[in-house]
Formats: sequence, structure tokens, C-alpha cells
Amino acid sequence: MKVAIFFGSKSDTDTMKKAATVFQEFGVEYTAYILSAHRSGDLLKETVSRIEADGCEVIVAGAGLAAHLPGVIASMTVLPVIGVPLECVSPGSNGLAGMDALLSIVQMPKQIPVATVGINNAANGAYLAVEILAVKYPELREKLVEFRKKLVREAAAGGAGVQL
Repeated sequence: MKVAIFFGSKSDTDTMKKAATVFQEFGVEYTAYILSAHRSGDLLKETVSRIEADGCEVIVAGAGLAAHLPGVIASMTVLPVIGVPLECVSPGSNGLAGMDALLSIVQMPKQIPVATVGINNAANGAYLAVEILAVKYPELREKLVEFRKKLVREAAAGGAGVQL
């Protein structure tokens, strides 16, 4: 089971590392690429073709501002693409606190969908990818079930008798 993480700028590394951390926790093999939909389109297309041939099954793609990267990738493949809208913090970016990216990703045209998670929530993008893979891989499904049980135990342990 393999996934790929894409993002368009080195400045997004810290946010997208959160997806890598989730994949590591679940034992999912991943590769990560910094490629711009606008500045390196041909290389992006070659890379998407290569990861498909290598057995990649889900793609998590983060992008800010107009956030074209997830949609462009979705246009190149039939693999599920999960978009992570990123808040652009580059000087002079005039970003809209990630709302521009969120709306760009969630408003993909009909027939070329991109699943979308919250702004800067690369971890949730990875959790969704794990859920998609768990449909096919029973061992991953079991890890996911155990993870969810752990969440319930932690909530039960931390939620009783709280002083307000």
C-alpha cells in the first residue's frame, strides 16, 4: 500500500509533514514531492504517471492561494486525490487565511472530484487516505479500528469529572 504527498512550495513542508507522521504511525509507505502545478507542469504529469505505475493508490495534495495542485493532479489520474487547503504565509502573498484555497479545492468541476479537508489539516488528509486504503487492506483496517478504540478510551479517561 502506497500513497503520495504533493505540495507546491517548500514553505508548506511543516504543514504537510503532519500527513507523513500519520502514514508512519499506520505503516503506510509514502513518497513526498514538492512540485508546482504552474511552474513544473510537465514534471508533475511525469511524476503522477510514475507513481501510478509504482502502485500508488491515494494522493494527498496540499496547496495554497488558488490551490490548483490537487485539481490538476486529479485531472491526470483516476486515483483518489485528497486536497489540503493551505494558508499561505509567504510575504506579499495576499492570502485569505486559507479560505481562497479551501474554496478553490472544494469547488472542483463535476466529474473530476477532489476530497477536501480543513485548512492546514494535512493530518486529516492522511487519516482519510488511511480510511480509503483500509477498504482494501484488512490489516490496515484493524489498525484503524484499534486507533478509533484508543480515541474513545482517551476521551473516557479525560472527560470524566472535569473541573469547570
